Amino acid sequence: MATAFLKMHGAGNDFAIFDARQVALAMPPERVRRLADRHRGIGCDQLIVMEPSTRADVFMRIFNPDGSESGACGNATRCVARLLGGAATIETRGGILTAANAEQGVTIDMGSPRFGWEEIPLAYAMDTADMPVAWSELERPSAVNMGNPHVIFFVADANVVPLESLGPEIEHDLIFPERVNVNIATVLNRSHIRLRVWERGAGLTLACGTGACATFAAARRRGLVDDSATISLPGGDLIIAETAGGGISMTGPVSTAYRGETDL
Repeated sequence: MATAFLKMHGAGNDFAIFDARQVALAMPPERVRRLADRHRGIGCDQLIVMEPSTRADVFMRIFNPDGSESGACGNATRCVARLLGGAATIETRGGILTAANAEQGVTIDMGSPRFGWEEIPLAYAMDTADMPVAWSELERPSAVNMGNPHVIFFVADANVVPLESLGPEIEHDLIFPERVNVNIATVLNRSHIRLRVWERGAGLTLACGTGACATFAAARRRGLVDDSATISLPGGDLIIAETAGGGISMTGPVSTAYRGETDL
């Protein structure tokens, strides 16, 4: 039996979205890996399953291409919010997020960043604003949890860092018990950051919403940016801002690529 899905993306970060609010849909790791394969499946950075929620308008389950499950995905949250009409509450493993329509697309209140070493989590206690660790030329990063664990390196030129090789090495380092997303950032000025991201379980992606939020939070903590900034990723720009309550909002574009069916 064919199962319907939507292919959507936010700033090039692309998703295969399945609606399981009426009929349950199992997504074992082998099935996720097959569907996410860009040569033999649909192909996507993450596979999303919309499920019923007793606490919000929908529960969003997020699967990485390697079959692992993620706690949050900002760009996917904007896509699901658009499907629900823009204004919505969306429950994830990382918490409940609130969405609203915006001139530039959809705005998500991503909640507050967490900086405690045990909240990231790290393997042992250390200063998460200026970690005394290094991998090759990448050194003294910050660590932030935005529903997912992130490590952020501030460098002179993000484009020249060999993230294809350093990304998987850092992701799987034993200092990160749950693995980690790797962000390479260049602060262009106090309202503009250039960013590249190696996503845990997915690899290099054109954009990462939680990565943009984590990078902004780390930059604010170091006093590098003002209370809002444009984060420029390979797939496009996201607007990240500090909210009145100390949280972080993310605004960015949403696009539907196509509707399809697949035989599970």
